[in-house]
Amino acid sequence: MLDDGSVANGGLIRDGVYDNIRADILACELAPGSRIHENDLAARYDVSKSPVRDALLRLQVEDLIEVLPRKGYRVRPISINDVGELYEMRLLLEKACVRRAIDEASDAALAGLDSFRTTDHAGDLAAWVRYNRQFHRAIADAAGNDRLAKAAAEVIDQFDRLTFVGVAQGATSEKLVAEHGALIDAIQDRGKGRAQRLITDHIKQSQKRVFAVLNNPAIVD
Repeated sequence: MLDDGSVANGGLIRDGVYDNIRADILACELAPGSRIHENDLAARYDVSKSPVRDALLRLQVEDLIEVLPRKGYRVRPISINDVGELYEMRLLLEKACVRRAIDEASDAALAGLDSFRTTDHAGDLAAWVRYNRQFHRAIADAAGNDRLAKAAAEVIDQFDRLTFVGVAQGATSEKLVAEHGALIDAIQDRGKGRAQRLITDHIKQSQKRVFAVLNNPAIVD
């Protein structure tokens, strides 16, 4: 029988493997549509197959992995339909977060957004995608509604793969950081109309970039 320390360590290993596989899927290190196998992933992350299997089951629930009977698994492709639905949800939720942050957040809370005015991750695409996710989640957190923030975060987290694709296909990180700065200005000035226009344009431009590359058969389902 395992002692408490062994049980805890096993849980940490499982969570770590899940986190690593999920991060590699969202960063497209494990490419959309690619087939993956437990043995290969166990070797990749230097663990046994058991935590890999557990992680894949969790990722299947999140629709990031598909089970191929007797053939292993496949990283779920990025489908046009899914992308359209995600952008629709993102626009609704992030506009709501911006409105509520302007109405409810303290000046001190909004001042915390200043940390996203610059980034030194421009040369590291994976790190930049993390910065982008953290920025949008920070606005959701500033809204001060836990349920709204959770719903927004769940959608925002699904965008790592799409952000990776959009930035890799031509959007400069400098331009996007400048858009973040303008949005921060509008939120801190509590200019609700301007902030709503900026977040809408920011999301729609992202959608335009992503849809421009969705004819790639390696990406699209």
